[in-house]
Amino acid sequence: MSDASEVDSWRFLPPRLAQLLKARVEATPTPTPFTPLAVPLSAARIALLSTAGISCPPDPPFDMETERANPMWGDPSWRRIPASATAADVEVNHLHVDTRYAKRDLNVVLPLQRLAELVAAGEVGSMAPTHYSVMGFQLEATAQLTQSAPAIAASMRAEGVIGAVLAPV
Repeated sequence: MSDASEVDSWRFLPPRLAQLLKARVEATPTPTPFTPLAVPLSAARIALLSTAGISCPPDPPFDMETERANPMWGDPSWRRIPASATAADVEVNHLHVDTRYAKRDLNVVLPLQRLAELVAAGEVGSMAPTHYSVMGFQLEATAQLTQSAPAIAASMRAEGVIGAVLAPV
């Protein structure tokens, strides 16, 4: 039995698909990229990046219909989320996540309130006015890496963001 603190990334998948994907991930481990902050955290502007497929109307939701037809595909696009967003303001579109948790507490997938608390406590310099979401569960991430990631990074730079926190689901 696994530790209660572990996240089961395969929980919502059909067992055979979970087994196939888990074997693929374990066969090709990659190092986690990390770049130290250029300034102390207490002086840094921070943005959040969620993989929960969050959209904020009137932006369109992530494309789950194509994914339903082809479970090996994931929407490679991205969305902006304002720092003032609440669970009532957003939609969470993800076939591999139980979205009810995000509706109860947006901090589960996009910890805006927790980041605001860190800013108020002086632990973090400031919170970016815009945060971002992509669709996690990307078996083929070329479009995200070559199109979405550079666009998100450019938007962050334009807002003076020094660091980003990935909120994976």
